[in-house]
Amino acid sequence: MTQFAFLSASTFLKVPASSGQPRPFGLAGMAWDGSTTNRPGARFGPRAIREASHMLCDAIHPVFDLSPAEMLDDHGDLPLPNTGIEGMRAALAPQLPALLDRQHMVWLGGDHSITLPILRAHRARWGRPLAVIHFDAHCDTWTDHFGEPSGHGTWVYEAFQEGLVVPACFTQIGIRSSGERAARDYVRDQGGQIFTARDLRGRENSEQLAGVIAVIRERLREHGNPPLYLSLDIDCLDPAFAPGTGTPEPGGMTTNQVLTLLEELADLDFVGMDCVEVAPPYDHAELTSYAAAHFVWTYLAGRCAARRSSASAGA
Repeated sequence: MTQFAFLSASTFLKVPASSGQPRPFGLAGMAWDGSTTNRPGARFGPRAIREASHMLCDAIHPVFDLSPAEMLDDHGDLPLPNTGIEGMRAALAPQLPALLDRQHMVWLGGDHSITLPILRAHRARWGRPLAVIHFDAHCDTWTDHFGEPSGHGTWVYEAFQEGLVVPACFTQIGIRSSGERAARDYVRDQGGQIFTARDLRGRENSEQLAGVIAVIRERLREHGNPPLYLSLDIDCLDPAFAPGTGTPEPGGMTTNQVLTLLEELADLDFVGMDCVEVAPPYDHAELTSYAAAHFVWTYLAGRCAARRSSASAGA
């Protein structure tokens, strides 16, 4: 079978390519968009996010006052077949365990169908279901994908059905797309929580978002702080901030809102992250790629800061 890996000539934050050194964090791209339902192009997202990250210069984060660059490996884009979704997932699944055993991983998509096999791998590694924070314009809870059993709009439903997640600790943020009530409210009906984009209108800074932050934290505490995964679909942002995506939805979140939440939740027990659905062919002035690079950088800087705090507390 012919395989296509859309390998980037650059790395995130210009860090060295994977060298075998004992760095705590790793990053890999999944350049695949075979299940998009509107505009394809997310297969070029990993490359664009990496290149946008080069604008960050020394990468010292203004909130966490550190750079994650010295703690990070970039493994490039994983080799995946340019075929159907089952072929992609079959090729991806055996590549994940070794990376998860080695490092705390961040994944660059690609369309959102990559998240399901990642959650499966995390579920196997941790031996328990995960909590999830899911930024998105779309609920991704449809029971089929335009007649097909799986796609980038079904992964949440499939994750619930497979027992990969803790329902009460599944939080959706930014949801606003059209859809039947059963799909829109699926996560809430299963015991999770949803903060729609409408719920968040006019709330940007930490004080204004304190209620959202407090509810997320309380849910996690009530259920024993399970391993927490972050899945960030760039179309959670309004198209004014992220035009370069396959299914843009007006009325979305601002970049400030997402950054505030990432910064304020940075000390939680995250075990991994993906950033998906960046589609450079539709971007303007690289706005979408820059936003994605900033989100990934902020997440990594927050994880490094949490690691530093833990080491200081144990000293």
